[in-house]
Amino acid sequence: MVGNASSSEIAATGVDNDVSTALYRSQLIDLTTTGRRSGLPRRIEIFLHEEDGVLFITGMPRRDRTRDWIHNITADPHVIVPLKKGIEADIPATARVITDPEEARPLIEAAARRWRRDDVDEMIAHSPLIVLTPTSAPADGERLPR
Repeated sequence: MVGNASSSEIAATGVDNDVSTALYRSQLIDLTTTGRRSGLPRRIEIFLHEEDGVLFITGMPRRDRTRDWIHNITADPHVIVPLKKGIEADIPATARVITDPEEARPLIEAAARRWRRDDVDEMIAHSPLIVLTPTSAPADGERLPR
């Protein structure tokens, strides 16, 4: 496991089995970060990946700049992972930016397989990558502000 919570740690956060199952299903989400300058919620539609129990988000390689959502996470690692496929829930999580190529490789390779890409080294060098660790769950039926 690469720096992410185990299933027993997930259970300790209060994320129930149905929500945990939904969370660990790779899917398109609207990741909510906090704007590093404004302090306001910022949303980005992005693909949440799961590989060997690790939740992570990456993107296409880009050499010219660092994405705003990575800057936001660097300033404040607390994010919301809204689930909307099958179960609706807002899962608070902590995001960790991965910059170590060795730690990044297995996750980037998994994303590259899904996307049928063969430029793994380029992706490792120039793609954003975060690992998510759920921190707690909202009470039944409660949705967190977005």
